Amino acid sequence: MTFSIAARCPRTGQLGVGALTATPGVGKLVAHVRPGGGAVATQATHNPFLAYDGLPMLAEGRSPQDVVTELLARDPGREVRQVGMVDGQGRSYAFTGSRTLDWAGHRTGPGYAVQGNRLEGPETLAEVIRAFEDSRDLDLVERLVRAIEAGEHAGGDRDGARSATVTVIGDQPYPLWDLRADDAADPARELRRLYGVFGEQLVPFIRQLPTRDDPMGEAARKALGQAGPAERPSRRQ
Repeated sequence: MTFSIAARCPRTGQLGVGALTATPGVGKLVAHVRPGGGAVATQATHNPFLAYDGLPMLAEGRSPQDVVTELLARDPGREVRQVGMVDGQGRSYAFTGSRTLDWAGHRTGPGYAVQGNRLEGPETLAEVIRAFEDSRDLDLVERLVRAIEAGEHAGGDRDGARSATVTVIGDQPYPLWDLRADDAADPARELRRLYGVFGEQLVPFIRQLPTRDDPMGEAARKALGQAGPAERPSRRQ
């Protein structure tokens, strides 16, 4: 019912997840990202605790393979689970249970984990990876949007698509990008539209929010009429 990609940008250190599915609201349960920790996509018969428990373990420096192996060992429903995980170093790991719906499988590489179930076939994941790898010089959000578009054009979900999401985080707890097409006739297309709207109207505002190093934030300085140069944006924001 879903294909997804969890990824890290080696240039900026940003982490993100992109996903598309036949059910509404894919972003609520599939995509999970934590600065300094990693990115997790949990799908098929969901177990959100693979992300909620896994991200703090990644933040401790444990590898995605170790984290997934430990969490699944104590999950009695693991054979209907699917998870992809990338840490802050770009290490990746994925798992597909033996009883997930065909076609189901995963692929991993440096800085990404791609997984899907109830797909037309493995060509969906191949196209997700191609689009992601062919856009290395672009920002992570653009790479993830392109990956979702490519996977959908390659066949995507056998039952069609209804929702899509891309979330990207830098070095702050709040997301830099949080795109969600929760109930759309063409969610990949709607995701592209939202990307344009957010890039023009919202992301510039997010870049002016308080950070751990700048508790006031540029937006508050402007509102208060305070003079002085704005803090240089974080490398990972």
